[in-house]
Amino acid sequence: MTEQAAREADENARQTVEAAVRTQLAKALGGGRGIAEGAVPTVLFTVAWLISHNLKLAVGLGVGSAVLLLVVRLLQRSTVQFVFNSLVGIGIAAFFALRTGKAEDAFLPGILYNAVYSVVLIGSIVARWPVVGFIIGSVTGDPTAWRRDPAIVRLCAKLTWLLVLPCVLRVVVQYPLYLAGMVGWLGTAKIALGWPLQVASFGAMVWVLARGRTPLPGDESAQDVAAHLEGTGEGRNREKPAE
Repeated sequence: MTEQAAREADENARQTVEAAVRTQLAKALGGGRGIAEGAVPTVLFTVAWLISHNLKLAVGLGVGSAVLLLVVRLLQRSTVQFVFNSLVGIGIAAFFALRTGKAEDAFLPGILYNAVYSVVLIGSIVARWPVVGFIIGSVTGDPTAWRRDPAIVRLCAKLTWLLVLPCVLRVVVQYPLYLAGMVGWLGTAKIALGWPLQVASFGAMVWVLARGRTPLPGDESAQDVAAHLEGTGEGRNREKPAE
């Protein structure tokens, strides 16, 4: 075994569930630009409606801003994931609002999405298949191996609860505002309970992850790697001084 291979084996041996999930969370946030791209269409829609009470104008500004942000991303040849998600969201919201002629209906798809998402996540926890566990599966290449370790299942359940709470809070806060037709407050709540709350949720997950070091399923420990090297004679050969 070469020195580089030995170094890679040692690095893999130190890989943990916590490290794998932290890496995926960092990718999911998208940075400050991704957060802004998710908020701009909603801000413009809400402000335009409050000033003009012209639904078509508000929808046009919201959708138009998302399209413009997407074009900028394409011109820069950078990832379009976050702005595309924003475009899809504002597009569905525009369809609902224009179909009924009520500005508050632009927020109904988001409320329904969070309600369904909450039910699915809670169901996965109750069934002992917490959704976060599949992040582990995507890293190890085995989608279900993590379920054989009760410690990993418990950790993934805790992390999944931290994903559920923001969704539940959004429904609890926004649905009464929707029923009351309070568009301004709906827009404010959607922005405040959107990325800021998601970032707080991910921050809480990182804090939980920082407290433990759970080996990835199937990983060898550093001692196992050393024992393997000794058993094949490579460890002894590396340590044997040159004659």
